[in-house]
Amino acid sequence: MSKRKIKINTVQSKIGDRVKISELQARAPVPEITGEIVSLGEPRKFASAKGSGTVCDAALKDKSGEIKLSLWNEQIEQVKEGDKITIENGWCSEWQGQKQISTGKLGKLTVIK
Repeated sequence: MSKRKIKINTVQSKIGDRVKISELQARAPVPEITGEIVSLGEPRKFASAKGSGTVCDAALKDKSGEIKLSLWNEQIEQVKEGDKITIENGWCSEWQGQKQISTGKLGKLTVIK
């Protein structure tokens, strides 16, 4: 019987490990990331079997790159262009071939003063 080695790509393993945008991988947790909101799209309403609310696309930038950020409900009112934010315990997903991040179900968004 032969043993196969499987390589698993991971970004970081615990909260408190800050990652850069260039290091993000789709379908992976984002322990902690900090960046600047460089643009905000128009908020839009949504409804699904899981519920309804408001979502807004934004762009988050750090020294390594830029990524789409999904803001949900009250998060939309928390931020404005130029704000520096930190996301803890977030999630990186992929939609139509483009990586994007959000706080996910358990994450936290903080505006840095």
